[in-house]
Amino acid sequence: MSALVTGPDRADVVQDAAEAAAAPRPPLLVLDPLQRYLDGLGIPAGTLAWRRIGDGQANVTYEVRRGGERMVLRRGPRPPFPPSAHDMVREARVVAALGAVGVRVPRVRAVCDDLAVLGVPFYLMDYVEGEVVTTSLPPGFDGPGAATALVHAAVDTLADLHQVPLEGEVAGLGRPAGYLDRQVRRFAQLWPVNTRRSVPVVDRLAERLAATVPRSARATVVHGDYRLGNLLFAAPDRLAAVLDWEMATLGDPLADLGYLVATYSAAGEVRTPMDLTPVTAGPGFPSRAGLVERYAARTGADLENLAWYEALALWKSTIFCEAIYTRWLDGQRPDDTFAPGLAEGVPLMADVAAQALSRAEEGRR
Repeated sequence: MSALVTGPDRADVVQDAAEAAAAPRPPLLVLDPLQRYLDGLGIPAGTLAWRRIGDGQANVTYEVRRGGERMVLRRGPRPPFPPSAHDMVREARVVAALGAVGVRVPRVRAVCDDLAVLGVPFYLMDYVEGEVVTTSLPPGFDGPGAATALVHAAVDTLADLHQVPLEGEVAGLGRPAGYLDRQVRRFAQLWPVNTRRSVPVVDRLAERLAATVPRSARATVVHGDYRLGNLLFAAPDRLAAVLDWEMATLGDPLADLGYLVATYSAAGEVRTPMDLTPVTAGPGFPSRAGLVERYAARTGADLENLAWYEALALWKSTIFCEAIYTRWLDGQRPDDTFAPGLAEGVPLMADVAAQALSRAEEGRR
C-alpha cells in the first residue's frame, strides 16, 4: 500500500486507475501503477511517500521516496496541451546528455513513455539537496557578500554552460542556424492561438523584432529558462544543479542572458509577472548591469545588442503568460493563483518589452 502525504494538492493524487477514472479532472499521480513501475526498476519495496516541489507554472515535479530511495519525478501538466509541448522524454535526453559532459544536472534514472502509468510521459532523477532562491534568502545565505556570491555563481554557471562543446549527444540537441528567426516566427504564430483579447503591442513587437534580428556571434547550448528560480544552490557561491531543461536547444547564448536579466528583479524597475526573484531587488544584490558585466568578463561576449534579447525574452514571456491566462479563463486551471494577475500583467509586460526594444533600436542608430 501507499502512504499519501496530505497537503494542498491531495486531490491531485489517487490510488488506482478506478479512482483516476472517477476523478473530476485527471490526477497528477496514480500510485498503484507508479508502485509497479518502481518495482520494475528494482527500487526497494516500502511505503511510498510523495510531496510536490517547485513553483513551476507548467510542468509538475514531485519528490518520491520508497525503500530508502529518494527521487524526483517530473511530468507534464494535465492535458490538453500542444503535442510538441511539455516533452518530458526529450527533456530527460537533454539532461542525460549534458550530465555526461559535466554540466551540473541531476542524474536521470529512468524515462517512462507508457501512458498506462500516469497518463503522460515522465522521468525520474536523483534528488539533489540544495536551496532555490526566489522571494527570500534561506538560512546560511544571508551573510556578508552572500548575495553577490550567489549571483556570481549563477552567472558563472551560465557562462560555463555556453562553453560546452557541441559534440556527440550534445550536438543533436537542436539546430542552431536560424535560431533567432525561428523563435520570433514561432511565437508570433502562437499569440493568436493563445489569446482571447486584443493587445496590439504584441503584434507590433513581432514585426519589430523580426525586422531587427541580430546576427548571432556563435552557437551554444541554450537553456531557454535560465533564472535563479531554476537553480539549486549548495551554498551561496556554489550551484548544486541547474533544473528545468524543457526549453533547452542549441542557439544564441545571449537569449539566455537576456532572459536572466529580464527575470531578475531590480530596485526601481517596473515589476512584471516575470520578475520571478523579488529577493534580488533587496540590499546587497548586484544590479542588472553588474550581472551583465560579470558575464562579459567571463565570456568576452559583445553585449551591445543585449536589449534586443531582453525584449525577445519579455515578448516570449508575454505569450507564455497569455496562454496560462487563457487556460485559466477556460476553466482548465481553476486553482491557479498566478493567472488572475495576468489580466493586467500581460499588457504591462508587452509594454516593458517594447521599451527594451526601443532601447535596442536607439543603440543601433
